[in-house]
Amino acid sequence: MTQFTDLGLAEQLLKALASEGYTTPTPIQAQAIPHILQGRDLLGAAQTGTGKTAAFSLPLIHRLLSQPRRMETRQVRALILSPTRELAAQIETSIRAYAQFTTVKSAVVFGGVPVGKQIRALGQHVDILVATPGRLLDLVDQRAVSLREIEYLVLDEADQMLDLGFVHALRRIATLIPKKRQTLLFSATMPKPIREIAGAYLTDPVEVSVAPVATTAEKIDQRVIFTQPGEKPALLAKTLSTPDMERAIVFTRTKHGADKVVRQLEISGIKSAAIHGNKSQGQRERALGAFRDGELRILVATDIAARGIDVDGISHVVQFDLPNVAETYVHRIGRTARAGASGMAIAFCTPEERGDLAAIEKLTRVAITPMGDVPYWDGRTPKKPPQNQGRGGRGQQGGGGRDQGRPQGERSGRAPAAAKPAGGGSPRAESSRNDRPQRSEAPTPRKDAAPAKEGLGGVAFLQQRTQQPRTNGARRRAN
Repeated sequence: MTQFTDLGLAEQLLKALASEGYTTPTPIQAQAIPHILQGRDLLGAAQTGTGKTAAFSLPLIHRLLSQPRRMETRQVRALILSPTRELAAQIETSIRAYAQFTTVKSAVVFGGVPVGKQIRALGQHVDILVATPGRLLDLVDQRAVSLREIEYLVLDEADQMLDLGFVHALRRIATLIPKKRQTLLFSATMPKPIREIAGAYLTDPVEVSVAPVATTAEKIDQRVIFTQPGEKPALLAKTLSTPDMERAIVFTRTKHGADKVVRQLEISGIKSAAIHGNKSQGQRERALGAFRDGELRILVATDIAARGIDVDGISHVVQFDLPNVAETYVHRIGRTARAGASGMAIAFCTPEERGDLAAIEKLTRVAITPMGDVPYWDGRTPKKPPQNQGRGGRGQQGGGGRDQGRPQGERSGRAPAAAKPAGGGSPRAESSRNDRPQRSEAPTPRKDAAPAKEGLGGVAFLQQRTQQPRTNGARRRAN
């Protein structure tokens, strides 16, 4: 078995890895690090949670150490681009840990916080800069940083950068950095646009892939519960009340929907916090910190957080709304079953979301197992969520309206007003628009959606299934 000591890394890096408890590289690290040390451009494809950060950070620090160079103020040698604030901060934290016994210095810049502190940091000695594209260009325009001496460029989670609309920013950044450089591109999925970007940025790259494109971790148990829009809030409260729901992330499609879910959970006596693009950086950091420290058991998030959350012991991922981009499903459930642990992913699917479910199953080549409704309940009855004059307004998750919260036999049968379709198929806008228009006729049951076996549906299944011991307290592999 390959060890970090076999990869030719500097002694200072091996000492740092040992202090962090890391000895064995993951497959992406073992395959990518030798090529990067040789100076090759690299296109790396690996599912989320496999250690891509260390795969490019370790050889990058090694090369900077082996080729020391004195830089002018506000110049940097290596640039790492990240799509989200959380992921950028996570990458820079890892780099500081790996470089703790070296003279290599790093800094991170992203939007949502005052720019003054970042400008002052760039006035010091910085070798590696981790940045989100928008804030980086703001700093370039203010002449707070120069990209003319960049020797190494890393595009991390390149597919999400395209999803979030950073393509124009990436093109401009490419014109500001030297053409003679080493470029590394890492992505969890490898659609055609990413290969086009790779063709424009990379020169004669070596390609490393440790898993088929858009595959999901083997230890994630994937389940789907078929339900109706108005039943989702109560179903979520029931699901989160299961005894083995140790630490869970709930994903919604919109920012408004995330806040609404938090309010509905509060009515049911379940404490949670939302993290999305409308939250200030301080709010996001406090929510994520409470979730990481165990003070908060439930985190509600939009897709902006899908790849920026690296927290030990996430036992469940619950998809309150199925994403309308199939690849996003892979990134969402990748928050659990990290570093060899097991986990469970539960998706709520309404009749209007059947098409999204079919697209996910086609992409992942996995038939997601149906579950029955969740029979376990602790006795609390959720209060009726606040209504919006009986209308399914913009951004409401699972509708609302006057029938929400009534027993099924007492509903009027009136079809809810159609909300505007999400449209576009991209998560980049995190739009406040609602699910697709609902149909008034009764949906045709899915042919392959066999009813759950007695005693194995919903929470009964969760309580009875045999699991490997969780690894909450164990150190995970290098990330």
